Amino acid sequence: MSANILSHTFPNQLVLVAEPMPSLQSAAFTFLVPAGSVHDPADRSGLASFVSEMATRGAAGRDNRQLVLDLDNLGVQRNDSITDAHAYYGGVTVAENLFPALAIYADVLRRAHLPPEEFEMVRQIMLQEIQAIEDEPAHKLGLELRNRFYPTPWGRPSQGDRPSVELTSIDDIRAFFQTHYQAAGTVLGVAGQFDWSALKEAVGQWFETWTSGPGETPRQTPVVPTTTHLTHDAQQTQIGIAYPSVPYRDDRYFEAWGAVGVLSGGMSSRLFTEVRERRGLCYSIHASCHSLRDGGGVFCHAGTTADRAQETLDVTIQELRRLAQGVEQHELDRLKARIKSALILQQESSAARSSSIARDWYHLGRVRTLDEVSERIDRLSCETINAYLEECPPRDFTVVTLGPSPLEMPDGVS
Repeated sequence: MSANILSHTFPNQLVLVAEPMPSLQSAAFTFLVPAGSVHDPADRSGLASFVSEMATRGAAGRDNRQLVLDLDNLGVQRNDSITDAHAYYGGVTVAENLFPALAIYADVLRRAHLPPEEFEMVRQIMLQEIQAIEDEPAHKLGLELRNRFYPTPWGRPSQGDRPSVELTSIDDIRAFFQTHYQAAGTVLGVAGQFDWSALKEAVGQWFETWTSGPGETPRQTPVVPTTTHLTHDAQQTQIGIAYPSVPYRDDRYFEAWGAVGVLSGGMSSRLFTEVRERRGLCYSIHASCHSLRDGGGVFCHAGTTADRAQETLDVTIQELRRLAQGVEQHELDRLKARIKSALILQQESSAARSSSIARDWYHLGRVRTLDEVSERIDRLSCETINAYLEECPPRDFTVVTLGPSPLEMPDGVS
């Protein structure tokens, strides 16, 4: 596992962070641009996603078709998305094509055409995505749960809503791009086979004149735990439960992560064993940690039939509360084995590593090496996890249900 993390902050505050992986023949990159959904105006929900879709439809001397062809000719496997804080642009290709691919993305981020002739087509794509959520109850539940758990605007769905998307104009697109696509706050993570000196010089040339505005900190609206039912005419009921946890930058994050791994991490986990296998209450159940920069949560989801929904909710809350009693050694041993396997796979993937180091820099201002992560996992013990659970037990639940009928909340859940 490489411990050679390289970083450089350019005068315009763009950060380049990289990890050489010389045994690979590939190279991957991840751009985190401070243009996420938290910056959507209240009456223009989904604007960040709209801009992200428009930005990849031609840049500098390339129209939409030429941009796609040039990236395809380089063999770039790419993806882009919007998170709460960032517009994410990532790709992986053979190492020799890394620089040409990065040069194209420099044009996308700095000189996107935002072509008005593509505007209505993109709007229709976004409206179709919003409509598709109505046909995916589990997805809809997840969006609603996060929106009600995190303070506004941090839980805001990146897809937006139909009225906002229909109101969005090409001027809104241009203004958002001009304001938020900027060097300050952008992190470029690179992993794989590359020459560091050449990479640093090239990135400096492509981005040295990329300017930055004053930036802005979104105002937050505090939230309190609530229970909500969304009526949905179906035979199934979706159950979502969220409760507070520590953010990734917290020293106790790995203990929190370990506790959730015992709760939901494979077919031997507590939720899967107790709720699905022993009682046959649901067809799907899982829980995971999620972290903002300054806060976090654990999000649980269960999908079940309407007639078994009440018992599913009761037993799931019971298992969450039972977690506070502590984890056992055999559970921790299985958890560590799963995590170590995931780390081994990550060191064989430049794409996974480029994303991870960019994320680390955003959350921590530095990068955890795989060796450091491995060593931290080795130090996990029942004592440390149970001490965390005693201090931060699952509580203050936010619950959202989606199905034909409301459910009764267990005692202590308001």
